[in-house]
Amino acid sequence: MGAMRAIMTVTGIDHTGIIAAVTTTLAKHDVNITNVSQTLMDDYFTMIMQLDFDEEAHPLLEVQEAMRGVEAGEHLVIRIQADAIFRAMHTL
Repeated sequence: MGAMRAIMTVTGIDHTGIIAAVTTTLAKHDVNITNVSQTLMDDYFTMIMQLDFDEEAHPLLEVQEAMRGVEAGEHLVIRIQADAIFRAMHTL
């Protein structure tokens, strides 16, 4: 299994259905949410998630592409990056 851990950020103007749209799309790609934090800052919704998935079954680029539909449909900014990038930055 090609285990992948990634960090996803979601930001945008708060409205009903953001979490549902994001999590439904992740579930369709067999992405497991292992940690989540979300908050509202005035009218702005912010969320960060730690994700685990099998990159052989669903490559990172595929998951990123799937989230582009959510991003456009929900008027959000969604970024997904491999956890290894964050670990490497803190190693330097």
